[in-house]
Amino acid sequence: MNIILLGPPGAGKGTQSAGLVERHGMKQLSTGDMLRAAVKAQTPVGLEAKAVMDRGELVSDEIVSNLIDENLATMPAEQGAIFDGYPRTAAQGEQLDALLAKHGRKLDHVIELGVDIDALVERITGRFSCANCGALYHDTANPPSKEGVCDNCGSTEFKRRPDDNEETVRTRNKEYAEKTAPILPGYEARGIVKRVDGMADINAVAKDIDAILAV
Repeated sequence: MNIILLGPPGAGKGTQSAGLVERHGMKQLSTGDMLRAAVKAQTPVGLEAKAVMDRGELVSDEIVSNLIDENLATMPAEQGAIFDGYPRTAAQGEQLDALLAKHGRKLDHVIELGVDIDALVERITGRFSCANCGALYHDTANPPSKEGVCDNCGSTEFKRRPDDNEETVRTRNKEYAEKTAPILPGYEARGIVKRVDGMADINAVAKDIDAILAV
């Protein structure tokens, strides 16, 4: 089973990918993770990517394509792949189809995690973590039991990601709508697009995705 998880940043793609890996033994192919792993392992693609990034340039579609090719080549045929954060454009979608075909695979589902932008802003801007142990919290949905004290380690130091602000969230959502969402009609024409409510409880979203994969 090979699937694409789509949705704007903060929709929960990473969380749901991790759950699919745990429940179904699938492999998450996240562009960022693949890049870091290839650079660390000093593979030919990794060395090429590092040279590009060291120059302050964006990694090309060709390099990303080669990364995916490299990863698919090492996966057992029976292991499913989750594409998280890729493809982002129609051209990348065509490249992915070609790579899957090369490795005797096909795309089974494109699952979009739908969000309400105002609720997403609240979800993301409310996130913070313990600066000591990394425990995750939220201003309203999951605050510490005792205000200002980490439930896990007792630390009183907390931090927020600098990009967890309303302007960044709305900008990224707009970018997703303009650049990535337009690839959906092509997949819809193939009858492989499914949508779930990305604002629902994490476990409810996981059940919805499992139901799609079970069909």
